[in-house]
Amino acid sequence: MSHCRDALTPGGRVLIVEMVLPEGDEAHPGKVLDLAMLALVGGRERTGEEYRELLADAGLELTRIVPTAPAVSVVEAARAGG
Repeated sequence: MSHCRDALTPGGRVLIVEMVLPEGDEAHPGKVLDLAMLALVGGRERTGEEYRELLADAGLELTRIVPTAPAVSVVEAARAGG
C-alpha cells in the first residue's frame, strides 16, 4: 500500500473494491469467503476498521466506504494528512 501512497498525485485517491465485513454477528456473504480464503490461501476479508488500520500503516487515510448493490464496497483512501 505504501507504493500506492507514493504514486498518488496531489488530490489523488486509492480505490479498493472488496467485500467489507460488518462488525459483530450480522450475516454477510463475505464471512463465508473469509473462511475459505483463510483455509485455502492464508488471506482474509476485513472490516471497515481493519481497512482503516491497514491504510494508516501505509500512510493513507480511509475517507469513506461506499456499499454497492452486490456484496462488495468501494473503499476510498487518500494521503494521510492531506
